[in-house]
Amino acid sequence: MTSKQRYTYTVLRYVHDVVTGEFVNVGVLMYAPRSNFVKICVRTSIGRIKHLFPDLDRQAFLSAVKAAERSIRKISKGLEEGDLLSEFGDAASIARKVLVADDSSLQWSPVSGGVSEDTEKTFDRIYRRYVSRYDAKSPNRRSDDEVWRPVRQLLEEKNVPVQFDEKIIAGTSDEIVFKRAWRNGVWHAYEPLSFDLADAEGIKDKARRWRGHLEAVHDGIQSDLKLHFVVGAPQNLALIGAYQNAIRILSEAAFRPEIYEENEIPQLVSKIEDEVRVHFASHGRHAN
Repeated sequence: MTSKQRYTYTVLRYVHDVVTGEFVNVGVLMYAPRSNFVKICVRTSIGRIKHLFPDLDRQAFLSAVKAAERSIRKISKGLEEGDLLSEFGDAASIARKVLVADDSSLQWSPVSGGVSEDTEKTFDRIYRRYVSRYDAKSPNRRSDDEVWRPVRQLLEEKNVPVQFDEKIIAGTSDEIVFKRAWRNGVWHAYEPLSFDLADAEGIKDKARRWRGHLEAVHDGIQSDLKLHFVVGAPQNLALIGAYQNAIRILSEAAFRPEIYEENEIPQLVSKIEDEVRVHFASHGRHAN
């Protein structure tokens, strides 16, 4: 029978904003003193983190986590050679040696622990629980372009003579390029947004970013822009609440955009068709 041994672990967090406390788990450090087992695994791919926090400094982040991994390898070697047998009481004491507690963006969680018959398997389970499970992506998760596809297809099926151009809305501190816009006295712009994302915070953050961009270019003045968002819902029904919250965030943004969900695409296309055909009849040419 394999004997059990005690272990402790701590989770490495990337804290994006120390004021709000927003963070994402990026690694795990585990220590089992009886067998001198010490291991750290830190994510080196930053796709999900960059999605949540677009202004992440990629090089600084990767440099910091690689330095942490190097420190752990050095400590692990010292334990194997018997040089550090009495220095560390738990994972937290090793963590403080690797990365001191300060106000930097990388922080350790409070220490936890348990008993294990197989420390490698236990480590893998803890890492999946706190870090890698959030990497799982639906193979059918849709992009913004895929949310727009049924609009484009229905416009083509109905032979709506609309030609979309780019429209740039520029403020004093920011600008937005709308790739699907046409003009009939005022500009009509259509922006697809997929909220078929991995978690609730990602959904709400995407809506907040768009609201922030719109506020930045609005500058408190009236614009000849009628903005329409076509929004795609998450496939995970547990995220519908966050999706509905995202719609509310967008609906209150500058320019007071109209929001169309996927089941409302036929109504949107009919509206475009009516407006374009009236414009086409009045001007004797394609709308642009």
